[in-house]
Amino acid sequence: MDKLVEIMASKRAEIAPRIRPVSDHELDRAAGRSELRPSFHQALGHPAQLAVISEIKRRSPSAGEIATGASAVDQATLYARAHADALSILTDERYFGGSLRDLSEVVERFDASGTRVPCLRKDFMVHPIQILEAVEAGAGAILIIVRALSDHEIEVLYNAATRAGLDSLFEVHSEPEIERALKAGARIIGVNNRDLTIFKTDLALSERLIPQIPGDVTRVSESGIFTGEDAARVRSAGADAILVGEALMRAPSPADLISDFHRA
Repeated sequence: MDKLVEIMASKRAEIAPRIRPVSDHELDRAAGRSELRPSFHQALGHPAQLAVISEIKRRSPSAGEIATGASAVDQATLYARAHADALSILTDERYFGGSLRDLSEVVERFDASGTRVPCLRKDFMVHPIQILEAVEAGAGAILIIVRALSDHEIEVLYNAATRAGLDSLFEVHSEPEIERALKAGARIIGVNNRDLTIFKTDLALSERLIPQIPGDVTRVSESGIFTGEDAARVRSAGADAILVGEALMRAPSPADLISDFHRA
């Protein structure tokens, strides 16, 4: 079975009890909270240096157990001290071992310490109720997986996120998905080098697709990046940022690896 289809079916069933209409008034009120958060989009906009989105991920369907029991707050603190430009925090529990509590606890720690690093809620988004949850937990951005959603669902999610003051990272894996993301108004597009059908990873996908994304869109390469050489490879293809999880979660020194990425 297509793994992404399985995950999306599971996610739709998971959130079904929480689904209710989300009003424009609620989204506008959420925007008042979001505007106090650092901008995810702006954090990736440093042309002189490859931006690094450092991910907190305990496990995944492809890698299995990565860092069982890892503290999201401790890992986030390491990333922030190493000058990560943004964080990606997995909030899916069944497949990735994360939770919304991970996100809220990281944001609370950052608020207490005055740390200004934006956080992406990394999850399988299907309904605006998840956007309100993201704002409540302190996220600055959400993920929109183009392949997993209809054009109508993408429009609803993107419009709701924008109204609530959140940025959206559109994840793509093919040329038609780039076109769909651009049609929806995407300002940040991430090329996932991992085929979510079979979970095979190939950096050549970023090399093929990133040059096809307009230069006024922030371009992110996701998955399969483990070394400074990998980062340099996608940087040469035109990536403005990279999203790295497994390598940083396994690294003896995440700070050294983030430095390597920044020098790419």
